[in-house]
Parts: sequence; C-alpha cells; structure tokens
Amino acid sequence: MPRKPAAVKKPAVTKIFVLDTNVLMHDPSCLFRFEEHDVFIPIMTLEELDNHKKGMTEIARNARQASRMLDEMLARDEVDIDEGIDLLAPSSKLASGRLYLQTEAISHELPQGLPTSKVDNQILSVVIHLQKKFPKRPVILVSKDINMRIKSRALNLLAEDYFNDKVLEDTDILYSGTRALPENFWDKHGKGMESWKKESKTYYKVTGPLCPQLLVNEFVWLEADGFAAIVKEAAGKTAVLETLIDYTHPKNAVWGITARNREQNFAMNLLMNPDIDFVTLLGQAGTGKTLLTLAAGLNQTLENKRFAEIIMTRVTVPVGEDIGFLPGSEEEKMAPWMGALEDNLEVLTHSDDSGGPYGGDWGKAATNDIIRSKIKVKSMNFMRGRTFLKKYLIIDEAQNLTPKQMKTLVTRAGPGTKVVCLGNIAQIDTPYLTEGSSGLTYVVDRFKGWPHSGHITLQRGERSRLADHAAEVL
Repeated sequence: MPRKPAAVKKPAVTKIFVLDTNVLMHDPSCLFRFEEHDVFIPIMTLEELDNHKKGMTEIARNARQASRMLDEMLARDEVDIDEGIDLLAPSSKLASGRLYLQTEAISHELPQGLPTSKVDNQILSVVIHLQKKFPKRPVILVSKDINMRIKSRALNLLAEDYFNDKVLEDTDILYSGTRALPENFWDKHGKGMESWKKESKTYYKVTGPLCPQLLVNEFVWLEADGFAAIVKEAAGKTAVLETLIDYTHPKNAVWGITARNREQNFAMNLLMNPDIDFVTLLGQAGTGKTLLTLAAGLNQTLENKRFAEIIMTRVTVPVGEDIGFLPGSEEEKMAPWMGALEDNLEVLTHSDDSGGPYGGDWGKAATNDIIRSKIKVKSMNFMRGRTFLKKYLIIDEAQNLTPKQMKTLVTRAGPGTKVVCLGNIAQIDTPYLTEGSSGLTYVVDRFKGWPHSGHITLQRGERSRLADHAAEVL
C-alpha cells in the first residue's frame, strides 16, 4: 500500500511592519529586530531622517547611523529594491524577513480634511495603501509617537509602540536585590548543612527547593531570628550563604555614618566590598543613596587608599525651565547640578562646635580642603574615550540615561575602578524615557547574578517625617 505523502506545512502569514522615523532615530538597529516579518520604510521616513541628521545630539547621531546602515545594504551588487532586501546576512541571522523601500508614488487615500502636507498623514496613507495591496497580511505601523498611534487606530489601522528596547513591561517585577526567606527555611534547607568560619565571616552551605531561585550577590534575610546573609554561590539545589558585616553598629561606622535600616546595611556591604566592581542603588528621595555612597567612597579613598579619587557625574536634565549658559570651567558649570554632593558633604564633614576631632575651625577647613581635592565633578559630555584607573565613579540620577549612554559610561572603567549608579526610576525627567526603557532599569536587569556586581532597592526614607509623608501622599 503506497504511503500517504506528508502534509505540506503551510507557512505562517508574516506581518508587514511600516516604520515611523522616530523608531529609526530611537534605535538605528531596529531594522533587524522584527525576526521573520517584513519591514517597509516609506519615502517620508527617509525625508525626515535627512531633516534630523545635523548636529551632535543623540537623535542626530542615530539618524546618521540609520542612514549609513541603509546605504550599506543598498550598496550590494545583487540588490533589487522592488524585490526587497534580504535581511538575513546584514542582520547576522537575527532577522529572516525582507526590507522594502517605497519605490512608487502612493496616492493619498485619507479621509477628507486631513492635511496631506503633514508627514504623519503621508505615512498613514502608505499604511492604507499596503493594507489594500496585501489584504491577507497584517500591516502594522510601528511608532514611538502616541498621537500617531491614536490617529492610525481611529482610521482602523493596526499600530504598535516599539517594544524591543524595553527591559521590563512592569517595573514592579524589577530585581530588588533582596529576598525574605520563609519561616520554615532552616527546616527545609538545614538537612546536611555545612558551616565554616573564614576570617570574621561565617558560611553556610544549604541544599533545598529555594536554592535554584537564588542569584549570586542577592541578600537573604529572616525576620524572626534577625538572620541576614549574601548568596556567594548558587548552583542547582545548593547555595553558599555568607554572613554580613553589621554596619548598623557604631563600631563599624563608615566615615561616621551607620546604616539605619536593613537595606542600608545591605547597600553598605556592597559599597565596601572590594570584590564588587559595579553597584546599583535604587530608591525614592531621602533613602540615603548619595550619603552612603559618598561615605563609602571617602573611607576607601582617604583611609584605605583603595581608590585614587572619587569622580561624580550626573545627567544635566533641568526639572523646570533651563537657566541658559553657565560661566566658568567644567567644574564650575557642573556646580549648580551638584547640590546633592554639597548637602551630603556637609553631613559627612560636620563636627560639633567645640572643634571636635578637627581641632577648631582651622582643622575643619583643612579637612574640607583635603576631602574636596579628592572629589572631582565631571560632565558626562566628555566621557567618550576616557579610561578611569583606580577611581570610585558615582553616576547620580542614572534613571535619566538611555541604555546606550549607560553602556558608554560603565565601559569607561579600567582596572581597580568601582562604578556606583544611583537613581529613582519614579523620577525620570528625560522626555523620551520611561521606567521600562531607562538605562538604570537596563543595567539592573542585565547585571543581576554576576559575581562582581550587586543591587539594592532602598525602601525606607530616612530624611525626615515631612519628606516621607510627602513621598507617600503627593
């Protein structure tokens, strides 16, 4: 009896994504992010790229990069634009669809009254044309412009945001760096436990069902018996926990500062640990991010001589209207942005009126001078191409950085440098960033579980009862 031929599997219908200009200017490599689907670029998108290519801004740089990538793909000999460009080779096998450019004039099939001179409307007319030309394939407009997406849905067209650079849809599931252990933790994980001491720390090797979920350098704690530890190793069903240095005790004070709560203690353990090169601290206003970081930096720069100096930088995004150009050198121009540094240095160099450990006003002034000579304030604009050796680099307000800018900064670190990123993702001042696509969210997610990095989300405000209440109710 002859065998039945195998049923031929029908290929799934691929989509056509029409790209708005802002997507290319946001991420020039977006052409390779649509997997097996086809990408269509309207002629007005190219026209707009051309209008935005001048200048030194991030947007202009991205516009030029997008144009260069298109030029490289079109410069190949065998390319036939009408047939589309195969994206398999240019994308290093990331995308298997084809790239189409608009090669024909498309008549404006828009509702009466919509001005055809507007670029957005011309792109919408391209989407309508493609939908009629390919009735069986979904044609989707991809745009970062909310109004453009609303307008296209009003015209019964499919529209989406560009999601590829979003690290997380919901920032509530962002890694917090800490984990509360269940009350029956020792009952379930204490069987055959090994324990040993090394220097001042105790280690526990535990086996149990929770271990596969643990990440290296994650802090674990038990409320009932006050146990807190950091995960040193996690492989399969076993994990090694290491006890912490208690920075809440005055004898372990760092530059006169003690940790006021559990998360601050965890943060101090990361900041003072020489094996950890990269620390991220998240938390709302007043949780002590800058103060703890500076105290640990001064201690390791002036007392332990682990670092040569502290470098502090931040994104200069004004909250209100800009106040125009500022006079002076790079350091002086950055001074108005560095109020946080000044306020925290006041706390750290504060002594009682009797002269205290400094020996009167002279001693106090001398100490301030030594401290300030070790702290350099740098603008982020001049960071490209630099390498920092044995420096303690603090990136303040890091939530206003894009993932690309964050990469530029963190890759400046040379041997012996520690990088600390501080920020509050609920306070983003840059117009084009959201909590999900901020560079700070990006590094927290990408670095989790690496043995030389640590992250803590600080919960409790320690500024004042007024600040705490304001953060809660406003």
